[in-house]
Amino acid sequence: MTDHPLLPDPDAPRLTRAVQGTDHTGATIDIRVVEERPLTIFLNAQEIVTAMTIGDYPEYLALGFLRNQGMLRDDDRVTGVDYDEDLETVVVRTERQTSYEDKLRKKTRTSGCAIGTVFGDMMEGLEGVTLPVAPLRTSWLYDLARQVNTLPSLYLAAGAIHGTVLCQENLVLVYMEDVGRHNAVDKIAGYMLRHDVPAADKILYTTGRLTSEMVIKTAMMGIPVLASRSGFTAWGVEIARQTGLTLIGRMRGQRFVCLSGADRLIRDADLTAVPDEDRQHRRKGAEA
Repeated sequence: MTDHPLLPDPDAPRLTRAVQGTDHTGATIDIRVVEERPLTIFLNAQEIVTAMTIGDYPEYLALGFLRNQGMLRDDDRVTGVDYDEDLETVVVRTERQTSYEDKLRKKTRTSGCAIGTVFGDMMEGLEGVTLPVAPLRTSWLYDLARQVNTLPSLYLAAGAIHGTVLCQENLVLVYMEDVGRHNAVDKIAGYMLRHDVPAADKILYTTGRLTSEMVIKTAMMGIPVLASRSGFTAWGVEIARQTGLTLIGRMRGQRFVCLSGADRLIRDADLTAVPDEDRQHRRKGAEA
């Protein structure tokens, strides 16, 4: 890992496109919109999935997707990750021979934007998973929320995108964005796998909803804390409690809700120093 966080590059030419349209007054306007392109992921000789993505960090996305689906095991040795931009493919190669025909027949479409795919036996990968007990200072949460809201991002430049941030205490380490929050999480997982980043002391911050898929992936990565500005699903909460994941949502201004792991919170923040959001801002955030 470097001394500087890995952040989105809003000016990267392949990630957005200039499009002309008209505004509410009928005036001609030029805006940037996010690109969306297919990426087909292979594990050795087998085609696994085609994901719709913005196209940055394809190697991390492929590694993270395979790891979070349980197709890459802890003891697997990755011998190569080859990306072909023209063919829009990534091939991940391992020493172990792999075959997942049965697993591929059990696909489940997820609730994420840019519909994601998980495989029907993913819950089996959570059997025996118990996340480390990690104390969480509320001062870290407020500081991270402030930082994430001010970092350069494609969301600020073009919208229509989700972000996921890997943090350690109140430090931002890696910020990934994509059209689907599941892709952004997989890129984080791929980065951690590629660079052998430990998970036990990390926090995952996402701009999207805290769905079952988001909770499962966070738990599979071994990260003990998941936080978001957005809300929860019941199954997501149930899985968080089952695995010992600290789950925090609806983070806006001074407010947040913790539905799992509240006993690990250290409420050390000075709330008088944390700006609150007005009701109109909170209402708009709830509708996002």
